[in-house]
Amino acid sequence: MSVFKRGNRWCIGYSLNGRWVRKTIGTSKKLAELAEKEIKLKIAKGELLGIIERKRILFQDLCTEYLQYSKANKTSQSHRRDTVSIKNLLVPFGERFIHQITARDLEHYKNRRKDKVTPATVNRELSCIKHMFNKAVEWGYLSDNQLRSVMKFKEPPGRMRYLQNDEITKLLNCCAGHLRPIVIMALNTGMRKGEILNLTWGDIHLNNRMITVRNTKNNESRIMPINDAAHKTLISLGQQLDGQYVFSHPNGKPYRDIKDGFKAAVNRAGLSDVRFHDLRHTFASHLVMNGIPILEVQKLLGHKTLSMTMRYSHLSNKNLRDAVDKLNFSEYNASKDRTNTAQRELAND
Repeated sequence: MSVFKRGNRWCIGYSLNGRWVRKTIGTSKKLAELAEKEIKLKIAKGELLGIIERKRILFQDLCTEYLQYSKANKTSQSHRRDTVSIKNLLVPFGERFIHQITARDLEHYKNRRKDKVTPATVNRELSCIKHMFNKAVEWGYLSDNQLRSVMKFKEPPGRMRYLQNDEITKLLNCCAGHLRPIVIMALNTGMRKGEILNLTWGDIHLNNRMITVRNTKNNESRIMPINDAAHKTLISLGQQLDGQYVFSHPNGKPYRDIKDGFKAAVNRAGLSDVRFHDLRHTFASHLVMNGIPILEVQKLLGHKTLSMTMRYSHLSNKNLRDAVDKLNFSEYNASKDRTNTAQRELAND
């Protein structure tokens, strides 16, 4: 730590979390020296380092508490993803106190990890540990999240395959009896596989033509309108099935794994590179291509941010061209209007 003068102002400098910090105090050297003593005292207490001495906690203990939080507040899929991420993060950080883990440490981890796994995997782990440290601040273990400055890797755009109308017809014709209504629901609502398979009859409002989607990826429910195709499918299922779940075995237990059945239907239809999630892409893509505004598509898909939905925006280019073609402002038209006006004036003379 040091007190020094730059120009006509006195400054103090000190090391914090492995980086050099400089603060300008003012024109008084005495005031700068007092500020230096105060910061020395704070560092001794651990306040500037984000330490609350009475709650020093190991990273492995924070992981245990965070996984309990994750299980109680996130979807089962997100909780499983957190569990995998934490398993990897425990290797370098498990036995260290959380206040000792710096942004530089996480940068080193990030750069080493990218040689073994994809950028997307590294980014999930970075998101996990940064959120853990946010919760540590909230829970009183840290005064600040020292990892928030660590940036994620840029990822290539995600895969997006959607089905054309003829492909949809082929797929539906090749679906087994129990699978066909599930595929119809996916194509007409854009719901995820887990959202569909977890639907109960209490979530279905046939009279109002609405579905309450509860088991969502972000753990927030949304309301989904039902079109004619989905409505007819649900009515036919309601007449045939008993039990709590909409899509279930004869004994009332819900379907949990339709992967093999869907793959078999895709093969029978002669389609390539088609996964169940592509039915969600198909729903969104056809909405955009039919001129539905991107903000409305976002709401229907349940995306928290517009950036997630913008991947479909290029499909609206034709609609944008059609809209622009309706305008025709040009000097040619202006000249033509002037000519017509002159001709009318001559005819009136």
